[in-house]
Amino acid sequence: MSNEQNPRNEEPTGALPAEAPTPPAPAPAPPPSGGVTGRQRLRAGLWPPRVSRAQLIVALLLFVLGLGLAIQVRSNSDNSALRGARQEDLVRILDELDNRTERLEDEKQRLDDQRTELENSSDQAEEARKQTLEKERQLGILAGTVAAHGPGITLTISDPTGAVEADMLLDTIQELRAAGAEAIEINGVRVVADTYFSGDGGELKVDGKKIEAPYEFEVIGKPQDLEPALNIPGGVVQTLEKEQATAEVTRADDIVVDALRPAEQPDYARSSPQ
Repeated sequence: MSNEQNPRNEEPTGALPAEAPTPPAPAPAPPPSGGVTGRQRLRAGLWPPRVSRAQLIVALLLFVLGLGLAIQVRSNSDNSALRGARQEDLVRILDELDNRTERLEDEKQRLDDQRTELENSSDQAEEARKQTLEKERQLGILAGTVAAHGPGITLTISDPTGAVEADMLLDTIQELRAAGAEAIEINGVRVVADTYFSGDGGELKVDGKKIEAPYEFEVIGKPQDLEPALNIPGGVVQTLEKEQATAEVTRADDIVVDALRPAEQPDYARSSPQ
């Protein structure tokens, strides 16, 4: 039979094949030279970051662009309320702005007026102060409480015989005042409105102070008026010459009258408002 003729070494039909032997696992790759792994190389490549000049410029431009966009968006958002407002609201806002502007202009004008007024007041006060000081100086000269100097004459009266009387000196003062004398001093005594002369010839007194010849008058005024007033016919010079006295007049560009009188408080007279 045919079945009996099959060799014995043939495997029966449907039998499983024999398992193939498992190949051995590949050996692990040896570490690179120097002991640096790939992860370490990646980390070294990413940090610290290496930024080139071109990258820095691009980053700066992007930052500026972003900042501009942010400002534009914010501005649009701020004006969005006005863009979306009604016409009546816009008119009201404009009216309020106009009223505020008008009030500010009025306030500015008021402040300008105040500044101008203060400047004028300051100028007027300064001018009043200057006028007061000048008036005080003038009154001080007339009252004999301040020294004075200016052009004038020197009148020297010599009296060798003692014939000059007190009324002669008083007439001399009257002639000088009539000619425009502004300040007079006799032998160191200041002549003022209430000055008086007393005594007899050779024993004269001015305001109670004894003076001796020669009598020297220091007079401030216009020399062209003072000297002729003393030399008129029948005037002071001729009257003194009749009494055997001599009078010498000398003009000067600067006469100093520095004899002072103490300021006296009147007993009864008081200033009255005008």
